[in-house]
Amino acid sequence: MADQNTKTVNIGIIGMHCASCALAVEKAVSEIEGVASATVNLATEKVRVVLDGEAIPLPEIEEAIKKAGFTPADRTINIRIGGMTCAMCASAVEKALSNLPGVVSASVNLGTEQATIRYHPGIVSVDQLKEAITSAGYTAWSTGEEGEQEVLEAQEQDLREKLTRTIIGFAVSTILMLVMYLHPPLPLPMPYFFFLVATPFFLYLAYPIFRSAFRSLSNSILDMDVMYAMGIGTAYGSSVLSTFDILLTAEFNFYETAIMLAAFLTLGRYLEARAKGRTGEAIRSLISLQPKKATLLRNGTEIQVPADEIQAGDQILVRTGEAIAVDGLVIKGEGSVDESLVTGESIPVMKMDGSEVVGGTIVTSGTLTVTATRIGKDTVLAQIIRMVEEAQGTKPPVQRIADSVVSIFIPAVLLIAISSFLLWYLILGETLLFATTALISVLVVACPCALGLATPTAITVGLGRGAELGILIRSGETLERSGAINTVAVDKTGTLTMGRPVVTDVVPSGISEDELLYLAGSLEKLSLHPLATAIAEKARRSKIMGGDVSGFETIGGQGVMGMIDGQSVIIGTRAFLESRSVSIPKKALGSMVRLENEGKTVPLVAVDGRYAGLFAITDPLKPTSATAVKAFTDMGLTVVMITGDNERTARVIGEKVGISRILSGVLPDKKAEEVQRLQDQGGVVAFIGDGINDAPALAQADVGIAISGGTDVAVETGGIVLMHDDLIDAAAAIQLSQKVMGRIRGNLFWAFIYNILLIPIAAGILTPFFGVTFQPEYAGLAMALSSVTIVSLSLLLKGYLPPAKALEVAN
Repeated sequence: MADQNTKTVNIGIIGMHCASCALAVEKAVSEIEGVASATVNLATEKVRVVLDGEAIPLPEIEEAIKKAGFTPADRTINIRIGGMTCAMCASAVEKALSNLPGVVSASVNLGTEQATIRYHPGIVSVDQLKEAITSAGYTAWSTGEEGEQEVLEAQEQDLREKLTRTIIGFAVSTILMLVMYLHPPLPLPMPYFFFLVATPFFLYLAYPIFRSAFRSLSNSILDMDVMYAMGIGTAYGSSVLSTFDILLTAEFNFYETAIMLAAFLTLGRYLEARAKGRTGEAIRSLISLQPKKATLLRNGTEIQVPADEIQAGDQILVRTGEAIAVDGLVIKGEGSVDESLVTGESIPVMKMDGSEVVGGTIVTSGTLTVTATRIGKDTVLAQIIRMVEEAQGTKPPVQRIADSVVSIFIPAVLLIAISSFLLWYLILGETLLFATTALISVLVVACPCALGLATPTAITVGLGRGAELGILIRSGETLERSGAINTVAVDKTGTLTMGRPVVTDVVPSGISEDELLYLAGSLEKLSLHPLATAIAEKARRSKIMGGDVSGFETIGGQGVMGMIDGQSVIIGTRAFLESRSVSIPKKALGSMVRLENEGKTVPLVAVDGRYAGLFAITDPLKPTSATAVKAFTDMGLTVVMITGDNERTARVIGEKVGISRILSGVLPDKKAEEVQRLQDQGGVVAFIGDGINDAPALAQADVGIAISGGTDVAVETGGIVLMHDDLIDAAAAIQLSQKVMGRIRGNLFWAFIYNILLIPIAAGILTPFFGVTFQPEYAGLAMALSSVTIVSLSLLLKGYLPPAKALEVAN
């Protein structure tokens, strides 16, 4: 029988493939203090951990799994949350989630009202995550299309209720103010009349505020709802005491103030909710692009089915005007497809047999039959949505400043409010009415909501705008690092150039051109290098069939070798051939230099140890490469080309695009070292590459910018992924990052300034000098406008067009 003091959890593991892997994990986890035993099930890829007590040393277990050489299989989920009103609410939800065993991290975006949670499903369930949110006093909505509809309906109802309360509040407070100033004949003494008229409306308006305050206090949270409840409660309570001559005199008549304050607070929440709702429009528009239905071809019959029922290998029919439901391959028909959602290119692309198509793109003309290759969460559009949602759930390091301030903000404001009351009434001898007014004004005017909204709203809108432009930024941390970049390192092949080299010259020596193409084409068709592909394609277009190859070998960054029809064939650089004792004739060297001076790459060929000829290969520049380099230099960035090509060829390319600093002859596995060398020289480096051979350099750089070409966003080593195969988008990505970070800093500045200036004014600091009293009504108005201003500033990012993109259009 199991010990009652033990606890068992199951943790998924990625990367195990044999019994020794399982033993390694078991040994590593078993050595952790508090772990009684660890048993790995290789079939389910999980480790069953028996603990000595209730506490789960999750960080230690994850670290042990990583040290054993494997990856803990946690999951990430986004949960929508209702009822949050300020940064303290977001902190409360984060705390409630983080305290759950099995939760690796929890980040709440106040702007999108969404929690991004990394958790281990073998320890904690989604229902438990939602229950923690509910227990903290908030609403947790299910994810997916059904949950999204539920959220939208709840938000619309909430907006209607807030607007109704606001209209009623201002109408009633205005009537009470007119009665106060006009003194019309009343059936009751004015204080009793105000009490009877104001009380039901005050309770109607203040109920949501008091309910939220009670919820916060019951969870030991001191947030703005508590302060607002204190402010309007003090205004109303002192009015009641005054009405019935309990402690206070008749001058304490704040009924209209209490109702107007509640109306201003509700108006602020209404405007803030409307503005926040607009911050997520970009991601919602992406979600709306996912087709709901598709025409499935089954045994020659057309069947309308929900898109989520399509399986890999199914054939679907897409007609003009319809959206393609899945990623796939065209097997019949031809037509134009609008791929702007993934490439940013507005001109439709012609598709025919063998062409790849992306789900969510629209057929503008023609009819296509498509075989599904990627479905559901694996489609490009689904990956884009997921990446943007995850990025919007992250925080840049600058947010820590606001988080630190918010944690002490409310206690500090309460201290200022009480101190101002005591200072004016007990020390400076002002009236109790004046001291109470200062107390209410301070409680109402303070607004950490602006601090809480400064970062998430800018990130949400900025990253959404990036997605619209085909720029996917993975995290808030990447955003912040991008703002500090001073050096851009650029790969040549596939980044500056088209990445599709073509043979321009074939120069045989001692053999015929056809024989040279036969030998070189046979060998190079086994290589994946772009230059090899160009030679193999040249042989194919010349209708020269390849021979059988034996002993094929690739020497990284130098060349290839093998046996064809009993002949030894070597293809590669001059140094590679000379290292194999191949002598290069002077005439060949002259041709090589001439061709390299034209910016071409010149691989040499040797047969049975003798020089046999050369190929001149060029990789055309992308049309916008020079424009992109100019955009980098205009930003004050140092641009460096890192390439495996020879120095002469690299120099020619550099001159054409405007790059003077060139690191040539760098092997693929050495690019990361060159990036590190640039960093050691004081550079904050962005490396731009295609995410395949450049993966180590992308990972080493402060910001890795991976060009995906629109068909693959799963470039794990890129902090920024470009959907459009265009270097100018890299410049736009940096500009967008800098713009978003600038907006975040601006938002934080105004949020700080607002509170720094208005809290002392509300406390009465101007009164001795100018006789100015900051009335509670004005405090309520200022509070309402502060958060709306911050969100509105963030919303301006929706229309931001990076100068590099404008430069592209101009050219």
